[in-house]
Amino acid sequence: MTARKGVDGRNVFDWTFFNTFDEINTWLDSRVDASPYLSNTVIGTSHQGRQIRLLRYSEKAGNPAIFLESNIHAREWASSATTTWLINELISSNDPAIREMAHNIDWYIVPVANPDGFVFSHTSTRLWRKTRQVFGSCIGTDANRNFDFFWMSAGASNNPCSDTYAGPSPFSEPETAAIANFYGTIASRIRMFLSIHSFGQYLLMPFGHTTNPTNNHANLLAVGNAGADAIRNTHGMDYLVGSSSIVLYATSGTSRDWAFGAFNTRLSFTFEVRPIRGSSNGFLLSPNQIIPNNVEVMNGIKAMVARARELGEM
Repeated sequence: MTARKGVDGRNVFDWTFFNTFDEINTWLDSRVDASPYLSNTVIGTSHQGRQIRLLRYSEKAGNPAIFLESNIHAREWASSATTTWLINELISSNDPAIREMAHNIDWYIVPVANPDGFVFSHTSTRLWRKTRQVFGSCIGTDANRNFDFFWMSAGASNNPCSDTYAGPSPFSEPETAAIANFYGTIASRIRMFLSIHSFGQYLLMPFGHTTNPTNNHANLLAVGNAGADAIRNTHGMDYLVGSSSIVLYATSGTSRDWAFGAFNTRLSFTFEVRPIRGSSNGFLLSPNQIIPNNVEVMNGIKAMVARARELGEM
């Protein structure tokens, strides 16, 4: 695919439009080449053979770590726009708080967790959500119902034609299996797991399959509220914080709950970024909102890290 060109004829990657899979990968390659602290690992391949890439930003050994996963739902283009912005901020921002987090935290980031679906949403069906593996007469699994934690117990379907089809078994999708296999190698170092989605302006905590609170519910709420306050103080956007099953709807087999439940990653959240809940065509975020969204989410993450440290969780 031909990259977009700027007025000077050079290839352009920025956050004034939504970038394609090829454009994201080309930009990631350029950032890895330019930064001594950024490295790339291919953690697996998709059903159709595309690379599932993980970027690690690490300035020194022995740091605690944060893991981010985005675009597990194909149509949620704002999610990979957010994580590519975060990578760029870690590399180049002069903000003292970001520079401190870059130096003292290792970052593991999967910018496009569902590459086949993401490409399909760009080339064929804009609102495609699932992976692209074939199941009879239907295609795709909801990868965020495919993780092995209370799989198929709530808010998921056993109908392959459903948008919330959980797959024939946990980790039936090579995309989710790749994330799980890699995460198991680093989970002991991860202090915060963030799954970036759109839309609705939520900061969701475990659990999705039950309304029973986690054993650290108060700390999760405190960290989430710190993030929401910082987001509100940036552009006035209102995020709702709480357990997924209470403030949104029942879910099971999600990456967020799996990281918390299978690996005791005590701070595990789902960001549902702009626009606000109830918006029509919310997956079609206007490009002029990409940068404001990215700025406020970055501010939210800064505040969440600060509050987590105060609570002794990082």
